[in-house]
Amino acid sequence: MRQRQFFTSDLSVNEFLLVKEVGFHPVGLVLGSSIFHIGNQWVNAKANCEMQQLTQAMYLSRELAMARMEEEADSLGADGIVGVKLEVTQHAWGSNVIEFVAIGTAVKNDQGHNWRAPNGKPFQSDLSGQDFWTLLRAGYRPLGFVMGNCVYHVGELGFFQKLTTPAQGEMKNYTEGLYDARELAMERMQTEATDLGAEGIVGVVIDQSNHSWGNNVIEFSAVGTAVAPISRDHKIPVPQLILTVND
Repeated sequence: MRQRQFFTSDLSVNEFLLVKEVGFHPVGLVLGSSIFHIGNQWVNAKANCEMQQLTQAMYLSRELAMARMEEEADSLGADGIVGVKLEVTQHAWGSNVIEFVAIGTAVKNDQGHNWRAPNGKPFQSDLSGQDFWTLLRAGYRPLGFVMGNCVYHVGELGFFQKLTTPAQGEMKNYTEGLYDARELAMERMQTEATDLGAEGIVGVVIDQSNHSWGNNVIEFSAVGTAVAPISRDHKIPVPQLILTVND
């Protein structure tokens, strides 16, 4: 008698059924965590510049959480992880202590085909079950969850700059600083996707956080799913109108 396979999943009912319909089945809920102490870095208070030590620390802490989630999926023999969520939490241990948690549902192909990423590890995707179904039906596949970040110090205006700043007008110092920070985060995410051999990135989300560094230090993070074609015919499923009848 074949032993029944038991699994856990954070997929909704609709997501679970769509993932099954496209030829995958969940094998377990996987999680990775990293509690990281973020140190300090001193910069010129009036300078616009990246705080590279903080950037690297924040990136490494995310990478550790993602790698541990990937290891759990690998131990289950999964082909990939769908519905990845990457969350940050500040506990009561100190203002510079941050926990990153990565969580998702590990899935395996029903036909035994190799769907792993080019590095031989399970692919990662933050797409929902519905988006995962649509992507595969349209002839594309996820290669990996890619990200980039930048911790940036926006210089304070000097005394004379404040005097000459118009009552209404653009504050170019702030505009340029935040623009540069976003661009650095985006470029790093795109570099990760290029290294995977992706054609593009879908579902990109750009987030900004101050964490506990003060008003003039901000982090931008960019995340998304790198994708590549698996078919020349990208036939998009026709959307169907569904009317919900409420009681």
